Amino acid sequence: MSIDPAGRTARSPIGPAYETSRRTSMRTFLHTVDGVTIDSVYNPGTAVYDASAPPADDLVFVVAHGFTGDVDRPHVRRVADALARHGAVVTFSFRGHGASGGRSTVGDREVLDLAAAVGWARELGHARVATVGFSMGGSVVLRHAALHQGVDAVVSVSSPARWYYRGTAPMRRLHWLVTRPAGRLVGRYGFRTRIHHREWAPVPLSPVEAVPRIAPAPLLIVHGDRDGYFPLDHPRMLAAAAGEHGELWLEHGMGHAEHAAPDDLLRRIGDWTVSRAG
Repeated sequence: MSIDPAGRTARSPIGPAYETSRRTSMRTFLHTVDGVTIDSVYNPGTAVYDASAPPADDLVFVVAHGFTGDVDRPHVRRVADALARHGAVVTFSFRGHGASGGRSTVGDREVLDLAAAVGWARELGHARVATVGFSMGGSVVLRHAALHQGVDAVVSVSSPARWYYRGTAPMRRLHWLVTRPAGRLVGRYGFRTRIHHREWAPVPLSPVEAVPRIAPAPLLIVHGDRDGYFPLDHPRMLAAAAGEHGELWLEHGMGHAEHAAPDDLLRRIGDWTVSRAG
């Protein structure tokens, strides 16, 4: 894989000429620019491509899971299976999660993990890359698109708009998990998530600050009106920052992230991405 020091991906010599029909499912460990191994899975998808169509019709979804998820979790596999009906899918475990190396920085250096996954998708010959993130992953896809660019569409589901939010009981529990030694032990042994003990220095660009930098790539912001982690002022702030290049879906009765995303919503996300990416 070829990634420059800024995290941008470069096409491999395989390029879009690599035939879709020759791609097969595979699993590998990618390497980020800061030396972390990232457990990653590629599924060529079940979508049918027209062999006479130009390479721009070749779409891959790169899925960024939420905090304490990983590539083998059933809710992550369900998302991947749903999106595979619309194109190929790359899933991966963020640092500190599952079989990936390193320790979680809860959305900061995870941008480099996503950059590695996007680079792999490009190397496999996909002309269009869409990133789809949930919760922590939702904030990561926003920051990745702002800082590295080079993706064709961005979907952020259940993302916070700003850092250090403690306005709900679930977020107060999450802050205890991340900031306290006892909490990090619970994270390691209870949730299979290894969390870095260091505080952010410097504090990374916030999601709401990142959003205006994503244009011209189309952006979809999705949030449930029963999200127990982040109330509706978060998606509304993100949508306001996006302006005309963003779209907001407030989903009635939906809770938080992958667990709460119904199959119909995943289908609509797939349809939206196919129509907007490229």
